[in-house]
Amino acid sequence: MPLMPRDEAIDFNRRVIEEFRANAGRVGGILADSLVILVHHVGIRTGIGRVTPLICFPFDDQRRYAVVGSNGDSPVRPAWCANLAAMASTTVELGEETFSVTVEPLDDGTRSRLWSELFGEATGPDEFAARTGRQLPMFLLTRTT
Repeated sequence: MPLMPRDEAIDFNRRVIEEFRANAGRVGGILADSLVILVHHVGIRTGIGRVTPLICFPFDDQRRYAVVGSNGDSPVRPAWCANLAAMASTTVELGEETFSVTVEPLDDGTRSRLWSELFGEATGPDEFAARTGRQLPMFLLTRTT
């Protein structure tokens, strides 16, 4: 999905959030087959609280969730990455649950190992990442409550 104009992206996220909250965390459209998590974060420049719907990859018996800063297949890093990198913890919504998580931006080595663990030999994620022309940042969200 190429980078949308800012207003379109804001509207898309708003609609996904509304659908997520109205349907116990289930959404349709291009995200229908993905597990979506709503990540709360604060703008590092603005101080404004934000909520961003992200595809997540659960592991460790749903105690940990990986999220990837893809921004579609855009060469531009998503703004939420800087916000999340500045936070030690935050709140997420998953299904009908809201809970606290610690936030860990992954270094290159840990990111590579987790990428391999999550995607294995599948070529799709690597091809998708290659289209961006940048290494996709990855964060680990670990449930604390």
